[in-house]
Amino acid sequence: MKSRQAAVIFVFVTVVLDMLALGLIAPVLPKLVLSFLNNDMKRAADWNGIFLTVFAAMQFFFSPVIGVLSDRIGRRPVLLLSSLGLGLDYVVMALAPTIGWLFLGRIISGITASSIPTAMAYIADVTPREKRAGAFGMIGAAFGIGFTLGPVVGGLVGNSDPRMAFWVASAFSLANWLYGFFFVPESLPHDQRKEFTWRRANPVGSLVLLRSHPDLWKLATIQFLAYVSHEIFAIWALYAIYRFAWDPWSIAKSLFVVGVCTAVISGGLTGRIVAWLGERRTLYIGQFFGALGMLIAGLARNGAMYVASIPVISMWNISFPAAQGIMTHHVSEREQGELQGAISSLRSIAFVIGPFLFSWTFGWFIDPRHSFHVPAAGYYLAAALLFTAMLMATGIKQPDFAAAKSPLPDRVPDVVPPEGVTSGNVAPLPDALRPDDV
Repeated sequence: MKSRQAAVIFVFVTVVLDMLALGLIAPVLPKLVLSFLNNDMKRAADWNGIFLTVFAAMQFFFSPVIGVLSDRIGRRPVLLLSSLGLGLDYVVMALAPTIGWLFLGRIISGITASSIPTAMAYIADVTPREKRAGAFGMIGAAFGIGFTLGPVVGGLVGNSDPRMAFWVASAFSLANWLYGFFFVPESLPHDQRKEFTWRRANPVGSLVLLRSHPDLWKLATIQFLAYVSHEIFAIWALYAIYRFAWDPWSIAKSLFVVGVCTAVISGGLTGRIVAWLGERRTLYIGQFFGALGMLIAGLARNGAMYVASIPVISMWNISFPAAQGIMTHHVSEREQGELQGAISSLRSIAFVIGPFLFSWTFGWFIDPRHSFHVPAAGYYLAAALLFTAMLMATGIKQPDFAAAKSPLPDRVPDVVPPEGVTSGNVAPLPDALRPDDV
């Protein structure tokens, strides 16, 4: 592709700006909600939970739809429509006269932000198989950059007027839409497009694709455990306040370190580590570092040790693009959007389950009515989940790129197989796998 470099830059910038925009409104959204509710903190907390849940629900329902749609009409129109929709949605939220309008804005944000699977499919389209894990690592770096800068920018521009942060977020998204409109080509050729069907776009039915190969299903399970474990960050600040009496500035500095480590490791180290160790070893080594970092955070007796756990936990980021890369080798080129939509559905389910799981665990183990007082129980739980994922990952096979260079056949659609034959299988690759995780 003559304009491939511009296209990859667009995808990178799209993810950065999407995450920047989401992070940008994070510090100001609670303040705006409180202004609608006469500073009633209890009701504001309830609405905050509703906003998180509805955002995750929209991601769950629409990620597979958008992913399958991109398999049918191409990646470019889906990415452009998402950037435009997100930009206009922030305008709606900036002008929202009531909390009901703000709620509508969160619904639309959840739908339009579901384009991340399409961005991943675009990367799979334009990147050689053996280099996909490194490319997915760059997307992980984009997440880190966006999450690092977003809250800082939001706090600065929204300090006096929280609505100003929404206008800035809108400007970022609309600027990215203009860039994509003029410079970004389509990545999916017409002869590789696939018919849109609601069976494939069904958020539950889309997960069937993940069962099309034993290793693909195992990878999906590994990633689900990882996605759930990642939601331990829902209690990062609360735990620091409870254990170390941190103030907001200390929390902000620690989250900045998280973002920087994520960007450096995902963008600077992942490709090199995968080239050195291979995707399979990178996968389980990353899970090991994640579990070890969780234990360090849980055992920390002071704030310095708590912060010291961040670089160790951040090494976990090498496993997500490795898994993403392996997973893409198990489906045809025409099903990359469907695969990314299914992966995003897994992530959305984890986003619904994880925060509640770790918040409840933290609350239960610090409740004075119980005889067990283990404030770090959530970190130990996350470590256990990641150690389980690591052990499962040791059974995954390393992709055979030489064998994978030949075109992969699609799954046979809607055909009733003979007795004893599983329908909907991907023709097995000789020891070939595909990678995955932001």
